[in-house]
Amino acid sequence: MYKNILLTVDLSDDGSWVKAAPTAVEMCKAFGANLHLLTVVPDMGMPLVEEYFPENYEEEMAKSAAALIADFANTQFPDDLKPQIHIASGSIYKEILRVAEETNTDVIVMASHRPELSDYLLGPNAARVVRHANCSVMVVRA
Repeated sequence: MYKNILLTVDLSDDGSWVKAAPTAVEMCKAFGANLHLLTVVPDMGMPLVEEYFPENYEEEMAKSAAALIADFANTQFPDDLKPQIHIASGSIYKEILRVAEETNTDVIVMASHRPELSDYLLGPNAARVVRHANCSVMVVRA
């Protein structure tokens, strides 16, 4: 049923993967699917903000994220399941949708926290992904 499963993780928040990662692993085992692992380094938004950071800040953040996600992939998944690693930079939900399209993802697995009042007004990333994805999305409550 599923050939490509995309698991999204926020490397700075264990809650983004503690329940979602085992769910994705079990789905991969059940369907013999490929696992794609994605982390997104948020962009700084406005160019005005960029001038307050060191010159190579985004490049260094990407290098740091690459090292962290490689370590995460090596320690959190069984040896017979080696995820394909993807690192993106920009708007979190837009990058999740972009990578899902590029990898022909059948289902996106992601965690979501219990919504707060501000989430109802602004919309969390999980809600945006659910609304705009061209594939199924499994939201695992963190």
